[in-house]
Amino acid sequence: MSGAEVLLLVDDRPSSFTRYAVRELTGRLVLLRFEGTRADLPQEHLRETAHLPAFWVREDAAPAEEARRYREWAAGLPAAPTRFCNPSEPRQAVAQRFAELAGLPHLTGRQVALVRDKAAMKARFRELGLRTAEFERVRSADGVERFAGRHGWPVVLKPVDSFACVDTHRLDGPDGLAGIDLAARDWMVESYLGGTEWEVCAIVLGGEVLDAWPSAMPCRPLDIVDGAMNANISVGTGEGPPVDLRALVQRVVTGMGIDHGYAHMEFFLIDGEVYAGEIGVRLAGCEIPANHGHAYGFDVFGATLAVYLGRRPDLDYRERRCAGDLLLPLPGSGLVRRITSRDELLGMPGVIDAVLKVRAGDTVTARRASHNASGYAHVVGASVGEVESRMREVLARFTIEVVAREACAVPI
Repeated sequence: MSGAEVLLLVDDRPSSFTRYAVRELTGRLVLLRFEGTRADLPQEHLRETAHLPAFWVREDAAPAEEARRYREWAAGLPAAPTRFCNPSEPRQAVAQRFAELAGLPHLTGRQVALVRDKAAMKARFRELGLRTAEFERVRSADGVERFAGRHGWPVVLKPVDSFACVDTHRLDGPDGLAGIDLAARDWMVESYLGGTEWEVCAIVLGGEVLDAWPSAMPCRPLDIVDGAMNANISVGTGEGPPVDLRALVQRVVTGMGIDHGYAHMEFFLIDGEVYAGEIGVRLAGCEIPANHGHAYGFDVFGATLAVYLGRRPDLDYRERRCAGDLLLPLPGSGLVRRITSRDELLGMPGVIDAVLKVRAGDTVTARRASHNASGYAHVVGASVGEVESRMREVLARFTIEVVAREACAVPI
């Protein structure tokens, strides 16, 4: 990639996108890290990026003071960053505010609210003429029950700023409210939608959606956190939903005043009608962006970096197939006794890449979240059905044994 722009990239966890940027932006990449996320950055990742300039934001200091300190620090670099990218959902507010104070391109406070506060988001969807589930902010169990009395069970209860289905619950009746502290956070409730749930990713430059790529979901995220197959399948074959996806995302991008970046959106198709779910203005989670690269045969991370650097990418598609990321199970917390090897995974039908995040001897912690996994495999095929079938075969052959912590003293 050519050009003189230098990118300030938020680095709060290792990711395929960060690793790509480290390789491709030699001399033009600066990392922004937050002290509060230090525990999420493994020593191996810190070693691999030790050659890069990295600014650590102190959690207990005033944002304006940290931005001033950053500007002084950046002035001593061979070239100070001129562009900004935040791929982190939970850091959106603090990261975009930092970029604003540092004088870099950023989302405004209003835009952050629209992409992080799901109740404000859905209200904006409706202002833009899109259908959504019925929804309401709630502060008590009584509020949830009153909502269900008007709209029926089941309902979905979630914090307005949740992501990856963390603390998100499908409730089939009032008994499901037991143990949920509705005073601890800002919550919302919404009607449970049927139909088919889809995901669409897009890249944006100058307020224009350059292209949009659909993903099929073999299982819904809310079912995934309860043990269903965890996968997304990029559909490059024309099997996608009968919806003008670029126009759909463009309506939202224009309505929220988004200038550039990567956007991803979930929506439901019910009897031919689109119901907007949620939108994020940052890279999609898991390995969804990489799926699009495999499905369409193009450099998806390079295209993403281009729009964050203010350049129009060359979307040269050389492939048309289906490609998905299958997240491999992490069945519990404790000591990993054994796990299927990467080589074994690569020998299975349709598997073109595999990454294991844990190995035998590691101590792991499982979470109720849609990104909970021991690793992932990229699986390709000629159709959504073929990819899903191959994924289920991988799951049938994949083995991981995790023993509880109290059994960790037992020799392997």
